Amino acid sequence: MSIHEDYDRVFKALASHVRRQILDDLKDQPLTTGALCSHFPDIDRCTVMQHLKVLEEAGLVIAERRGRERWNHLDAMPIQDIHDRWIGPHAAAATERLARFKQAVEAK
Repeated sequence: MSIHEDYDRVFKALASHVRRQILDDLKDQPLTTGALCSHFPDIDRCTVMQHLKVLEEAGLVIAERRGRERWNHLDAMPIQDIHDRWIGPHAAAATERLARFKQAVEAK
């Protein structure tokens, strides 16, 4: 798989508000699939599991079986990779432009 395909999977996974909420729920601790399902009373278990599959394929969730339970762990590295590739450099460039603009305005 190419890096472009990896990024596409991450962006696709982040495009859904349900999947973003799942990632938020996993931010502080791993949760079982059952616990995650209880966070979404309007969505059936099968749909939550489909969302988890998309997150796994994007490398954002790692599932671990413990007996009959499936524990879901957040792997934030793909998000960090996107930040390092796009968000950080673009934010730095925008901040630099704003600083130059501020200096120009203050100089007048």
